[in-house]
Amino acid sequence: MSLPSARSGHSSNSQNIHQTIASPSSSRLSLSTPSPVPSSVDEEELAGDEEMMNYIKRQQAKRVAAGASQEELDALLRFPEPIPPASPMSPNALLRSSQAQWLSDYERKEVLDYPNVYYYGARSDKKPATPSNPTNNYSYDDDRGDYQVVIGDHLAYRYEVVDTLGKGSFGQVLRCRDHCTGESVAIKIIRNKKRFHHQALVEIKILENLRKWDQDEKHHVLKMTEHFYFRNHLCIATELLSINLYELIKANGFVGFTTALIRRFTSQMLASLSLMRSHRVVHCDLKPENVLLKHPAKSAIKVIDFGSSCFEHEKIYTYIQSRFYRSPEVILGMNYHMAIDMWSLGCILAELYTGFPIFPGENEQEQLSCIMEVLGVPDKDFVNRSSRKRIFFDADSTGAPRPVVNSKGRRRRPGTKTLQQVLRCDDELFVDFISKCLVWDPEKRMKPQAASRHPFITSGKRPKIQNPTPGTAKALLASATNLSSSRSKPTDTPKKSQISAPTPLTARISRTNTSIVPNTPSSSSSHATLGSSTRGYRASQSHTLSSYHSSRSNGFAVSEE
Repeated sequence: MSLPSARSGHSSNSQNIHQTIASPSSSRLSLSTPSPVPSSVDEEELAGDEEMMNYIKRQQAKRVAAGASQEELDALLRFPEPIPPASPMSPNALLRSSQAQWLSDYERKEVLDYPNVYYYGARSDKKPATPSNPTNNYSYDDDRGDYQVVIGDHLAYRYEVVDTLGKGSFGQVLRCRDHCTGESVAIKIIRNKKRFHHQALVEIKILENLRKWDQDEKHHVLKMTEHFYFRNHLCIATELLSINLYELIKANGFVGFTTALIRRFTSQMLASLSLMRSHRVVHCDLKPENVLLKHPAKSAIKVIDFGSSCFEHEKIYTYIQSRFYRSPEVILGMNYHMAIDMWSLGCILAELYTGFPIFPGENEQEQLSCIMEVLGVPDKDFVNRSSRKRIFFDADSTGAPRPVVNSKGRRRRPGTKTLQQVLRCDDELFVDFISKCLVWDPEKRMKPQAASRHPFITSGKRPKIQNPTPGTAKALLASATNLSSSRSKPTDTPKKSQISAPTPLTARISRTNTSIVPNTPSSSSSHATLGSSTRGYRASQSHTLSSYHSSRSNGFAVSEE
């Protein structure tokens, strides 16, 4: 039974207690001792993993030159490994045991609502509840309605709270250990407010459908393991992933990546967009922060954060997408559909190559000016369909774009740059692919299925290699930690409150971006190396953007006007 807190390192001689502190070395990826080589490996995957390994070697070389310790180098590859699952204990058995001393008075009653106890946070600094006073959720919440997290304590007598991964307007995301399965997971704890609760129900509905549509996990979308209520908070448990693509760009010094690695990322994102399109789902917030590596040393990714998503026929919001990745039809207040995600994809690919956003507007007016600087002025017919055209275009017969001057006194002029000039890229297929994503008219924008057949993508497709020779670079890459196989099927946490099927919200809700951004779980040295919360660009860069710095602070990009 995994009852003592791993933070305290306390062990017990009770026969029912199973110690769960993982050895630090167990979380390290060994590159010199590969696991069994798979029978066949995709050449594209190998090429992507090889570039990821080269990237890691460059980062390690830089840190060695700067006097980094071995611990800091290990942090680049650290990812939590599963531990043996705990044996469950009944609540009554726990209350009769000496371990009941670690429960608060509130928990001694609360625990009876759960059929099994896997973990209860012994020796953690629990928040004392006040059953007689319901203010702030019996003192479990702060004034904002956020759950007051205690590291080392439990969620639902099953999950051990290990770390906080991020915070946003929606609530918090925690890294937890699921003592029922032994796996590490990310848990999104929704604020105890009605509007965020309704929003989360829509997200759960989409995540449940994605899990059903992608049972073999071939479409690179986040996998929800379960959802449950705990102390009046709706909680969403998902697989734990590594750093996001923005953090990867930052760790690489904002110099961008090769088109080979970008092709690998693109083909996976297209698989997720194809799945969503086939079921009429609009992501509504695709950006580098919402695309995460599955493992810090591999090129496999997953698309996350469906908190803004909707079914195409159940659109809820008119104000969506983070500004740098916001499509023109959304900016102009027009009807939108799944094509907005393809626009965002084009923006992401450009940023992966250059290291900086292709359209870095300080506000919506300049955002459209950035777009027109490269794509020129849109057709009048397109503009006339806009409900917000007078904000961006003159009301006279010319309908010319209104002049916009940013905080640095710069005025962008339509059609003065080409896409190739902005990208500074000689790969014609790559430039052409992005150009087909960044089309004014959403009806003429490339669709995911067609994008998957574009020569930029197909030029990287090669046959699978059968049985790579052990000891070669390809064999080592192919055999790096397998994250998804041999994982036990999670058991649902008993739900004290059942969740009804979500329905679309009819009223527009003012919202900020609510992205889950799980960082690579690691020590503080790892956070310093692979993505600190201060997210401004280097001052020496001519592209330095104060708005970009502010919109990406604290690990979350905020949807701003």
